[in-house]
Amino acid sequence: MSAIMINAIHSQPTLSATTRKLTTLAAVLVSLTLLTATGCRTNVSGKGGVVTLNEQFSITVPAQSVLRQNAEKSIEIVLNRGAYFKRDVQLEIKVEGISVTPTSVLVKASDKPEVSLLIAVSREAALGEYRVTVTGTPTTGKPAVALFIVRVLAQ
Repeated sequence: MSAIMINAIHSQPTLSATTRKLTTLAAVLVSLTLLTATGCRTNVSGKGGVVTLNEQFSITVPAQSVLRQNAEKSIEIVLNRGAYFKRDVQLEIKVEGISVTPTSVLVKASDKPEVSLLIAVSREAALGEYRVTVTGTPTTGKPAVALFIVRVLAQ
């Protein structure tokens, strides 16, 4: 009989450890459910850890812009900040064959998110499509990139 009692005594801590693990797992699942229900979504940070989506940003550009040779046009790009994104962003605009002014803009955290660009096409510009790349680099975090097309038509 003593052998049965020893086995019962040794199996009890295993049951208790399993119960603790299940309780911990249940607590984690409830926490994740509450985070999801409240809309707090997360991404894994490039530097380790977790960053909520409200701490990120994106850039909105027009899908396409059409200009004739020897013309210019003003367009607007928008820096879309998450609710908790409070960083300055350096915007770099690159294109070859046509002119975009300015080519670099610092959008401070306190600035309005809209930036106006002036696109100018010379009389000698080749007809066709030009890819304009807008890269936004925050003071900390990953950069965002947006691309739009400028179609150049004959005068």
